[in-house]
Amino acid sequence: MHVAFLTPEYPHPEIKGSAGLGTSIKNLAAGLIAKEIQVTVFVYDQQKDVVFNHHGITIHSIAKRKFKLGGWYLYRNFLQRYVNKYITQNGIHILEAPDWTGITAFMSYKCPLIIRLHGSDGYFCNLENRPQKFKNRLFEKSALRNADYILSVSQFCADLTFKIFNLKRDIKVILNGVDTAAFKPEKETEVDFQLLYFGSIIGKKGVLELAKIMNLVFKNEPKTRLVLAGADVKDIFTQRSTQELFLEGVEPQFHKYITFREALPYNEIKTEIAKASVVVLPSFAEALPMTWIEAMAMQKALVTSDIGWANEIMIDGETGFSVDPKNHLKFSDRILELLHNSALREKMGAAARKRVDSKFALEHVVDQNILFYKKVIAD
Repeated sequence: MHVAFLTPEYPHPEIKGSAGLGTSIKNLAAGLIAKEIQVTVFVYDQQKDVVFNHHGITIHSIAKRKFKLGGWYLYRNFLQRYVNKYITQNGIHILEAPDWTGITAFMSYKCPLIIRLHGSDGYFCNLENRPQKFKNRLFEKSALRNADYILSVSQFCADLTFKIFNLKRDIKVILNGVDTAAFKPEKETEVDFQLLYFGSIIGKKGVLELAKIMNLVFKNEPKTRLVLAGADVKDIFTQRSTQELFLEGVEPQFHKYITFREALPYNEIKTEIAKASVVVLPSFAEALPMTWIEAMAMQKALVTSDIGWANEIMIDGETGFSVDPKNHLKFSDRILELLHNSALREKMGAAARKRVDSKFALEHVVDQNILFYKKVIAD
């Protein structure tokens, strides 16, 4: 079997930027290679054209092309020709693409196309209660309706996407997986009273609410320190730096307790997770966040949002706490409760790791994907 992925991101030094989407593809690709399944990754909108092999995975970095007129159509047409060439030459059986901005709209491929729902622009617009651009909606709806199969990383994402785009087809759910051998407990490096937020510094992930929450935490426990690891993203409403907006929301006397680490290489984020006493992830918009699963795999107690997908990952009061991010007092109280109770942190961290082992361990998730791919090929 030969499986290919078309994606705008992938975690590798040769590729510009990557977040949860790239991480989930990387994990699945590595798991497939371990099962002796051939994998090719086509990464579009890059800075240069280069093809290389990384841990058995063939990676195509495809540079963004510029056209005077009709750029969106001509670049997609170029991608279609490029990918179809390798589908034919290398015997690719399945091509998988994400739902984000409907990159496969108006394309035709020489093998079955699977779209996996990681969260479309329409999905996130709905969660953030803002209008979607007409062009993005047109592309995403066309891509979803023309795909041969649709997968989703969570039931919540599947149900909401089905409703938003008025789909008339089945959507199978296969959860994201994490390498539990790579993400494992490292308690000896834990730092007392250190909190970690990791992921893009962006409003939809609850960063601006976290600023208000941290005012209450710092007031009640001055020993607390907060590390934020992630790329600063312009706020969609004000077009300002979200990091600057976050600092404006934190009282000036507490700024000295905060450290920004910017975006870290994939292999370095584990170090920051290991140091944290508690991981805080108050997101408003996710499909099935890799950050949550990775922290749980490292046996960390979490305080997260309680929205939609959260119930598919967290068990409130068992693997950590799930709270409405707008309830600043309750969210801060849960953080403080964990900071002051090491036994509770240990208990919840152990429960979090156990849940990852049972639901999100990569070997189980890879097997589910292989069974689905075999069905697609057989059909």
